[in-house]
Amino acid sequence: MIAAIGQDSHRFDREDAKKQLVLGGVVFAGALPLKGNSDADVVLHAITNAISGITGVNILGKVSDDLCLQQGITDSRVYLQEALKYLQQHRLTHVSISLECQQPKITPRMPEMKQSIAQLLGLLPENVGLTATSGEGLTDFGRGEGIQAFVIVSAVPMEA
Repeated sequence: MIAAIGQDSHRFDREDAKKQLVLGGVVFAGALPLKGNSDADVVLHAITNAISGITGVNILGKVSDDLCLQQGITDSRVYLQEALKYLQQHRLTHVSISLECQQPKITPRMPEMKQSIAQLLGLLPENVGLTATSGEGLTDFGRGEGIQAFVIVSAVPMEA
């Protein structure tokens, strides 16, 4: 078995009224969106970074910038799908996600987020762990300035 960690964070975008908050591929209508060139889905970005930790191929950076800035693709699900292409010799078995934010409230949307993430990764929802905390307001995220995500992915070699 192999495991890798990924992280991402974005500040809220208080100026773009047309943008929506997307977390784990789920739209949070009425919530402040996150600032970024893409949809700024910190959950999918952190998962993408964790998968890059397994494959050694960094997607967020040059690859995602090309997709976003050159091709106009702002959907973070596409970046995640790109990362998954390089997992050729491994199969994901579990993902654990920890979010830190003061807003929005994550708990009511957890089942929907887990289902979305499981579908994107080819996992069962019970193999997607998701927790959220305000961190007692000790960081900018816990004080409502943005959202931070940490992810650990586990994978096993594909059977021959």
